[in-house]
Amino acid sequence: MSTDVNGPFEHVPKTVAGSFVLYLYAALYRLMKHVNRLSEAGGSDLDALFERYPFLSEYFDEMRRHMPEQISWDEGSAWWREQLTLWQQGADEHMPISALMDEAGLSFESCMAFMITGLVEEDSRFGTLFAELQEPLPHRRPTLEMVGQMMIDDAMVGQADPWVVCRPLLNMGLVEALNKQVPRSEWVLRVPPLLWDVARGELATEPAAWLSLIKQQDADDMDALVVAPELRERLSALPPLLSKGVIQTLILRGPAGSNAREMVSAVARQMGLHLVSVDAAYMDEGEDAQFLGAFCAMAHAMPFIIYDLAPGETVQQPELKGYTGAVAIFMGSEGGLGYSTQTKAVTLNIPLADAELRSAYWHKSLNGHQLQDMDDVVNRFHLSGEYIQRISDIAIAHSLMEGREELYSEDIRIAARTLNRQQLDTLADYIEPQGDWSLLVTINSTEKKLRELQKRCYYREQLTSHLGPAFGSNVNRGVRALFTGASGTGKTMAAKILAAELGMDLYRVDLAAIINKYIGETEKNLHKVLSRAEALDVMLLLDEGDALLGQRTDVKSANDRYANLETNYLLQRLENYQGIVLITTNLVENIDRAFQRRMDIVVPFFSPQAQERLHILDLHLPDEHQIDYSYLEMVSLRCRLTGGQIRSAAMHASLLALDEEQPLERRHMEAALRSEYRKAGGTFPLEGVDEYKEHDGGMSEFMTALGNQ
Repeated sequence: MSTDVNGPFEHVPKTVAGSFVLYLYAALYRLMKHVNRLSEAGGSDLDALFERYPFLSEYFDEMRRHMPEQISWDEGSAWWREQLTLWQQGADEHMPISALMDEAGLSFESCMAFMITGLVEEDSRFGTLFAELQEPLPHRRPTLEMVGQMMIDDAMVGQADPWVVCRPLLNMGLVEALNKQVPRSEWVLRVPPLLWDVARGELATEPAAWLSLIKQQDADDMDALVVAPELRERLSALPPLLSKGVIQTLILRGPAGSNAREMVSAVARQMGLHLVSVDAAYMDEGEDAQFLGAFCAMAHAMPFIIYDLAPGETVQQPELKGYTGAVAIFMGSEGGLGYSTQTKAVTLNIPLADAELRSAYWHKSLNGHQLQDMDDVVNRFHLSGEYIQRISDIAIAHSLMEGREELYSEDIRIAARTLNRQQLDTLADYIEPQGDWSLLVTINSTEKKLRELQKRCYYREQLTSHLGPAFGSNVNRGVRALFTGASGTGKTMAAKILAAELGMDLYRVDLAAIINKYIGETEKNLHKVLSRAEALDVMLLLDEGDALLGQRTDVKSANDRYANLETNYLLQRLENYQGIVLITTNLVENIDRAFQRRMDIVVPFFSPQAQERLHILDLHLPDEHQIDYSYLEMVSLRCRLTGGQIRSAAMHASLLALDEEQPLERRHMEAALRSEYRKAGGTFPLEGVDEYKEHDGGMSEFMTALGNQ
């Protein structure tokens, strides 16, 4: 058993690939030894096996080339273990399989069992061999009993059994049993592909939908992070504390889209680690979480688990079996962690990015591409670092498709809209912003309030730094407005125009539609849409506000109590909301007074009067219509319709004219008006009015209408 001074594997490079090959040969030795033991008991000998499986002979010859010539089967197992230990000494690289023993605490035999189980992942021909060795069982993957028997030396018989060898692998998720309904000895074992890949040293950046990896060399240096100075100082102090175990859990809280991943990867880089980013929403808490610890230990990476919790929701950090290092967790503003997660934990809050930080994010994300109107983009898009990076990537691709290296604010706007549609389309309805204030016909006081709201939105960030000390920290950059008035009075149209004037995307949510009869579900629905809209900095229109913001009642039943809780949650959430939210209601008298007090601006909308109805008609009819102006005056005086009803009637009349291939005439308009009154269940007020009676220019009708106002 003597070897040269430097060992028989001196020529094998001390890399992950070299380690994998040597452990593979050590596992093959156990397989060959098992076959030899079976041949002594009356089975096929190795020569016969090599004739049927020539590939196995090639593996055997390569393996024997590393071993001493005079060595018995019984001595070989210990020889492989000793020589692997000797070879690994002084290695600079992290060895995944060795980490299973050093960090996860697996025995050498269990590591060999892991390699044996994975042989079929490496070469499908081993599947045929396993099927023969396990006859009459038909499995092409090894069973627990066969793997365990291969790992037990003759000297160990009676002291250990297959379950002792394989149980640690099953507990850590290093192998999984595919047929647990049968007796345990017949369990068919499989190595999860992610773990086999990392054992080979193949670290993909996106190995699974729920898991991604940031390699140490790809992470930002701490000095290159775009963060506030005080936050950078705290992050810089973390690596030694995390490495020594003084801190075991790093918790970061902040808005969605924060560059928390960059921060944690920079911390991991200073610790000499990669970063494994885990999206808890897509992780299977059973199978995926079971081998996450072993994956991190083998990949030499720190896990970073991302949660998106609803109000009142509490989660327990998954048990990372086989991993003993630090863990980082990212959470939004809601939810909490179980008590056990809080031990030796520190929490860092990531603030919203101000204009200076956003400018730095844009310059970094654009990667040398020039952006015109940078100041306008910085002031318009109140986004966090991760979303700025994603929007920049889309905008650069868009400009290059058009053959331009230089970017414009419109490229950013298109890219932001693309991201918004990806993130919000399943939660809210997109409404196209359009028009300007000249298209909204309303009374002067309402128009004045709307223009005041526009200024409030435009200066929402700058305003917070121009307030007196008495405001304290109770003021944020959010804007909350309540639109009141009957249906069809222009509330939605005003929202469209406001969004167009500010250059923002507009999304509508029907509050009545997201109320859920199950306890807590309404708050979860609200949290999803509010947090996503806030992070993406879109304008949010909450329709039917009275459905959830009605007067709170005395608690006489459980239903009253939970209804009040839903209202209380929305009141609190809106008070802390950092974006622009518009709430509409048809029944302002039903809105809770506490809610109205929390509004920055309340804008009342009224049904249009005669002059306003005439203006609305003029805006909605095509230029080439052939309706007498006197008739339009009469309609505006006697048909007390809302703006929405007038719009609907104008569209219906245009459709009738289009169908007849004629210019729009009075008869088309009259038919449309009759239809509108039938929909509303009212009587058409122009019934029987003679077309030619208005010879006095409509003055008599005007006086009559004034008397009816």
